[in-house]
Amino acid sequence: MKITGLVLAGGRGQRMGGVDKGLQMFCGRPMVASVLERLRQQVDDILVNANQNPDRYAAFGHRVIADLIAGHAGPLAGLHAGLAHCTTEALLTVPCDSPRFPADLAQRLAAALEDPALDLAVAVAEGREQPVFALVRTRVAPHLEAFLATGARRIDAWYGTLAVARVSFDEDPGAFANVNTLAELASLEIDARVDRRPRP
Repeated sequence: MKITGLVLAGGRGQRMGGVDKGLQMFCGRPMVASVLERLRQQVDDILVNANQNPDRYAAFGHRVIADLIAGHAGPLAGLHAGLAHCTTEALLTVPCDSPRFPADLAQRLAAALEDPALDLAVAVAEGREQPVFALVRTRVAPHLEAFLATGARRIDAWYGTLAVARVSFDEDPGAFANVNTLAELASLEIDARVDRRPRP
């Protein structure tokens, strides 16, 4: 299965004071750089969904696409834009503010999506769906278009209309930690630096 990765960086970062979260520094470089580094090893192509600072995101070497729906409509709008530009069979979504997502995310979601009757595979950790970590068949694009045309915007509500595989990642639930505040960013960086220390 050929897979395009989509980095969701289209939010307004309101809980972080309106900053562009993907461009905040994490371990000495913009957070999105860490996300892209991990994603490149898992997919065949990459798109970045960003609604501000497109030139700065383009500098990382991947095509930048904006929402096709006005008003910062959330991750579902980013997914909608990604599906509109995706040329592979499936699209893997990851957010720009979770730099430690599993290194085998694409592989495990793709294995769960082998059944052609399934539309989407989503990560689950400790019983909770992680809806922005999903592998979506591009064939569902018209279905999403119709869903958004009703005015609905909740990503989990749309998933509820599809045939979905849920894939457990309980061995490392912290891999899905995301950053909403500067304090969370600092804490995540401390955790990352601890993980990188050489073992005795």
